[in-house]
Amino acid sequence: MNKMKTSRRDFIKTSALLGGGLAVSESVFAGVGGNTGPTPKIGICTGIDNCAVAQNAGYSFLEEGVRGFLVPAEPESVFSPILEKAMKSPLPVTACNSFLPGNMKSVGPNPANEEILSFAETAFKRAKLAGVKIIVFGSGGSRSIPEGFSKEEGTRQFVELCKKMALLAAKQEVVVVIEPLNTKECNFINSVAEGGEIVRAVNHRNIRLLADLYHMKMEDEGPENIIKYGNLLRHVHIAEKEGRSAPGTHGEDFTPYFDALKKVGYKGSISVECKWQDLATQAPAAFRAITDQWTI
Repeated sequence: MNKMKTSRRDFIKTSALLGGGLAVSESVFAGVGGNTGPTPKIGICTGIDNCAVAQNAGYSFLEEGVRGFLVPAEPESVFSPILEKAMKSPLPVTACNSFLPGNMKSVGPNPANEEILSFAETAFKRAKLAGVKIIVFGSGGSRSIPEGFSKEEGTRQFVELCKKMALLAAKQEVVVVIEPLNTKECNFINSVAEGGEIVRAVNHRNIRLLADLYHMKMEDEGPENIIKYGNLLRHVHIAEKEGRSAPGTHGEDFTPYFDALKKVGYKGSISVECKWQDLATQAPAAFRAITDQWTI
């Protein structure tokens, strides 16, 4: 196993030194961030500095932030030491969230399409070098529809942007997953159903869907939409509804959603994205809560 990890790091590092000229084979990441057994691979949304805690708790991968980890707005000199640290990490960073800053508007009277696509292109190139396969497109500030602006037009703008983004993502073997957010955080794409229709409209394999069980619970969205749009799902986020707490904190039941994921033969990964009070003690408890409920 250690030999395989070393090989992966050396391969990606070589690609980095060559400026990304080598394509990272999908087989290099076989079993990383994918479901190869009865329970999906479970990761944790946290900084790479917390890798030891995450590994000891049983997690298989880390989910970092686009702007803090891939730093698309910064020069290569800023990214290089981050990449070097990632190559030394015992756990791979296979997903990144916190994609676009709020001032890069993807919908509205003056969408920043050129700026967004340039930002995305850099992020995707660096994602490939670092072994990141999934970019989470939540970015509520960016995609929130301005007051008085047509939702129909905003939807059209967003779909067209995602179609262009898909081409950039495909070149770097990255999948962008659309994350539905609850209505307290954003006024656009608030359910798995809405997100699924966006993904269908884009109609590209590098634009897929995320189901965030916290946001689903906040919107009282049942597991039936996981079944309806299950063929589009590529990633899942999880946290308890109460206080966006770590799974196991209040004993919330996720089994109806897990049953739906199992019913559609979900082959993606699950990341814990929550508000940690004490990572060292809560991370192992959250891992156990997920695995226990999944195997019921």
